[in-house]
Amino acid sequence: MSTTNKPSSHNISAAQIHDEHQRRVLEAQAQGQTNEEALEQDNDKENEEESYSDSSETKKKRKRKEERLVQKIKQEKELKKRKLGKKGKVGKGGRDDDEDFTPNLMYEKVQKLPGQLEHCEICEKRFTVTPYSKNGPNGGLLCTKCSKAMKDEEKKAQPKKPRAPRGRRRQTESNRLDGQTQLGSRSLLEACVEKVADNINDVEAFGDLPQFLLGRLSQILSKKRVLTPRTLELFLQSELDSIAIYDCGRLEEEDFQKIFTFLHNLEDVNLRWAGQLKDPVLRYMTEHNRQIKHLQLGAANLVSNECWRHVFRALGPQLESLKISELNDSMDDKTLQELVSHCTQLTRIKLKKCFKLSGNAPLLLALLGKLRHLSLNVSYDAPPEILKDLVNTVGSNLQTLSLEGMYEADDSVLVAIHENCHQLKKLRFTDNSLCHDSAFTSLFEGWENPPLRFIDLSSNRDIDNANPDGPSDVPVGLASDGFQALMAHSGSNLERLSIASCRHINHESMSIVFDGKKQYPQLADMDISFLPTVDDFLVSSVFKSCPRLKRLVAFGCFRVKTVQIPKGVAVVGMSNAQDTMVVEGNFIGAL
Repeated sequence: MSTTNKPSSHNISAAQIHDEHQRRVLEAQAQGQTNEEALEQDNDKENEEESYSDSSETKKKRKRKEERLVQKIKQEKELKKRKLGKKGKVGKGGRDDDEDFTPNLMYEKVQKLPGQLEHCEICEKRFTVTPYSKNGPNGGLLCTKCSKAMKDEEKKAQPKKPRAPRGRRRQTESNRLDGQTQLGSRSLLEACVEKVADNINDVEAFGDLPQFLLGRLSQILSKKRVLTPRTLELFLQSELDSIAIYDCGRLEEEDFQKIFTFLHNLEDVNLRWAGQLKDPVLRYMTEHNRQIKHLQLGAANLVSNECWRHVFRALGPQLESLKISELNDSMDDKTLQELVSHCTQLTRIKLKKCFKLSGNAPLLLALLGKLRHLSLNVSYDAPPEILKDLVNTVGSNLQTLSLEGMYEADDSVLVAIHENCHQLKKLRFTDNSLCHDSAFTSLFEGWENPPLRFIDLSSNRDIDNANPDGPSDVPVGLASDGFQALMAHSGSNLERLSIASCRHINHESMSIVFDGKKQYPQLADMDISFLPTVDDFLVSSVFKSCPRLKRLVAFGCFRVKTVQIPKGVAVVGMSNAQDTMVVEGNFIGAL
């Protein structure tokens, strides 16, 4: 068997391959190309091959991307020039800096985009870039920890700006609405009391605070809704003879039990909004606190009629003052009869919003012969005859008379007040649409009662939507003549006056009363809300005639716009005059 050369059998000649290789080498040397040129040709060849392989759509996208990047870098350069104050500066060779820009800037190092990973310039830790990542001193990005540290160092290096005094507008307006009209800085005592209230959770004991300061603390804590079982214990001092909690909404039955357990010498009890006060607690009170003389309970709706009667039988002989309010399901006429029968020493009684009492209930109070202070808001349908008999019976000894919401009362009730009440210091007669202006005029004209210090005749007006001005021939409610008679009788001694919503008082009558010549030296608090005739002139006249005025309430007086408020006067309302609800005057000089 003969052997055969395999490449030859396939028509492949080794000599031919060798000759071809030598020929290509010689041709390359003959061209005289250097290695650098060869490399450049190779790169160009590779670029040509890549561009040849790319589609036309890819080329367009790449071109648009490069153009956007070039435009972005130009904008960043322009922004830096503006920040450095070099806008419009001409570079070397008389060209603008923008002309020096070339697409080669695209190949400079670009910061990572949000979501990408980067190494912190300071601590070299790897982190995820976010839109809030900050630049380091050398232009790199910083991690969150290093960014905070750098920000703190920058703040320390910057000079501190003087802080403007923070206003207390909200608290000031709240105080004005609560009747606190003190202007200027607070007293040291008041500031200390409020500071204690602000940090009540850190207080372990009140110590030997006087009773009036404990009462003030209770008011502040109740208003802030922070009077809890824990803070209640601060008020439970065995030597105290009175307790006043103005908001018991967060107290439970056992908390009321604690009050009457720790305070053995109680004589004055004032518990408002006592929703969890129940029969067992009141029965315990009558057994262990027999010295109570003044009792005020509000919203004790879980106390039954039987328990109320038990309290009146047990404590009635020594009770001197009784105030009960906001009762929906107890305190009916039979319970009131027990009160009248056993509480014979009462000098002050207040029944407000006791809805189970009927229209005949006021007549039962006529049996309390020692009454000095009477306040009723119990039944909206009390007949005028019963109210008249009540005033005829107890009116001669009364110093305070308050009849609120007596819708059925008519002129005869005002006549009874004129004829029988000669020692009054405070009169409140509100929410009535049956009494006429002539009756109010007759009440004050020739009245043997000394000038009053407190008068509230708000919301005495005619109610007729078809005729809001009321009848012109026989005015209903407190109108012009009645108001003039009121000020002529009590203006010299009057301290507080409310004629809100008495809209039938005309402009002429107000101008006569407050003419700047007549003086009302004691008048410090006045409410003229919702009087359509009140304007800038009348408010200025009020300021002239009331030199001691501290607080003026003027809600709904839309004609008051540009009045000048004297220094030291707080005006509540006047929405058209100022943006704020409470305006403190600073005008000094003649009005």
